Amino acid sequence: MPLVKVTTLTELPPGTLSEVQVAGAPYAVCNVDGAIHCVDGTCPHEGGPLGEGTLEGNNITCPWHSFAFDCRTGANDMDEDLRVRSYPVVIQDGNILIDLP
Repeated sequence: MPLVKVTTLTELPPGTLSEVQVAGAPYAVCNVDGAIHCVDGTCPHEGGPLGEGTLEGNNITCPWHSFAFDCRTGANDMDEDLRVRSYPVVIQDGNILIDLP
């Protein structure tokens, strides 16, 4: 799949997290001090919506059971097997685009 526009820098200021949908699939997009990151939007633990969670530093915390994932890598600090996929992000003319397979 080519680059897909999911939101804008104006709509995702530093320190915020948002859920976006592409072809019916959720993704969590966040802005950490101006660096934009994207991971799968579904928590692998119980299917919670990561984009509706909280962002603290580089960690996205699932709102259902508080599992935390590094938004840069998708890693979970408690269980290496419990991770989410991360996706490359491109900023173009103020638009946030994610590179999906």
